[in-house]
Amino acid sequence: MQISAANTDPQPTVTEARSLGYVVLLATTTAISGFLFGFDTAVVNGVLLLLRRQFTLSNLETEIAASSLLLGCLLGAAGASMLGDRYGRKLSLIFSAALFALSSVGAALANNVTVFSLARLLGGLAIGLASVLTPVYIAEISPSKNRGTLVSLNQLAIVVGILAAYIVNWQLAKFGESSWRWMLASAAVPSLAFLIGLLLIPESPRWLIGKGRVAEGEKILTRILGPASAREQVLAVQQAVAGEEGSWREVFAPAMRGRLVVGVMLAIFCQITGINTVLYYGSIIVSEHFPGQSTSAALAANVIIGLANLVFTIVAMIYLDRWGRRAILMIASGGMGLALTVLVVALNIHGTPVTFILGSILVYVAFFALGMGPGPWLIISEIFPTKVRGRAASVATSALWTGTLVVTFTFLSLVNHLGLAGTFAIYGALSFLCLIYIWKSVPETKGKTLEQIQETWEHR
Repeated sequence: MQISAANTDPQPTVTEARSLGYVVLLATTTAISGFLFGFDTAVVNGVLLLLRRQFTLSNLETEIAASSLLLGCLLGAAGASMLGDRYGRKLSLIFSAALFALSSVGAALANNVTVFSLARLLGGLAIGLASVLTPVYIAEISPSKNRGTLVSLNQLAIVVGILAAYIVNWQLAKFGESSWRWMLASAAVPSLAFLIGLLLIPESPRWLIGKGRVAEGEKILTRILGPASAREQVLAVQQAVAGEEGSWREVFAPAMRGRLVVGVMLAIFCQITGINTVLYYGSIIVSEHFPGQSTSAALAANVIIGLANLVFTIVAMIYLDRWGRRAILMIASGGMGLALTVLVVALNIHGTPVTFILGSILVYVAFFALGMGPGPWLIISEIFPTKVRGRAASVATSALWTGTLVVTFTFLSLVNHLGLAGTFAIYGALSFLCLIYIWKSVPETKGKTLEQIQETWEHR
């Protein structure tokens, strides 16, 4: 009888299982920031619909209200490396947790759009910090064979947060025009849970070793990898750090340029292909551009979109470490382009059923969640050397938030000038351009340690 390859794989020992369980606990705790990231960015989808009516906002004022959070994200991401490299990943994330709580309460109590926007700006600072440092922290504590799945826990938490925001919006909207305040205030609860969880986890072992605190770093790595592998990793990190300046000059040095361009381009592409137009303005699109759709129906449609986002993010987590990052990114970007092409054609044919149009949007969101959601965050957390990882990830993530800000701030204006079909045609063309870029320029990183990835880049 022939024995399958799957049956010949060595089974994990009890110690290995406990170590993996410990890493999953650390990654899950840190990924609460992803839940807050998703919730705070997506809750505005329902909030804007009510805020727009209560404060009689113009399109420009609506774009400002939506974009204030994203400006904070950009600023937070830009400053994340300074905080993360100087004070550590853990302490910087604790600061972001405090900002999350302050922002949710401040925005809920706002009595005009200016106060609302300023409070959301603080929330954006928290998201910017967390969006850089959470994937970096998880990558730095993860064994190489599980890193793709573990880093993607953050993306899973983001989409769970998005879905939770849609469900909260849908359920609270029944309490009237001021229900947007409760939608925002509800984020204070997970903010406090995040803060408490962070107090119980250790600092990144690679950051500790890079700062000369070798014994502390080795102790954490021993619990994660076992004594022998931990010692090997300590030596590898020390060797990697010894050859790096760890300065901004090092980030922009010729040797770093290739990987920095890849990180920045993936970050930009995952946003300018238009996903946040659906995530932030979905309720406005449905209620204002499809006749006969109520506020409740628009918010319910968002829940369905959030479910698709969640399901295909889970699929991505399963296959990122099997198929590889590059293959999934190519499938995702190509699928997004095709889905948007179908959407544009449907929008240009009079009498196309609303369900078919929403189905095209669902397929687009599903392909995004499969690859362009988790993939760029994972690659950004992997491709940079240890001592400059925080700074370089900050540059790439700042580029991501710049793309998000531009798309969010221009969407309603583009729709006014080009219509829904013309606007989504632009995003579709950019999706196909993204596919070509990944095919030509993005390397595969699956199954390699962070130090091995650096060696690969040095020989490119």
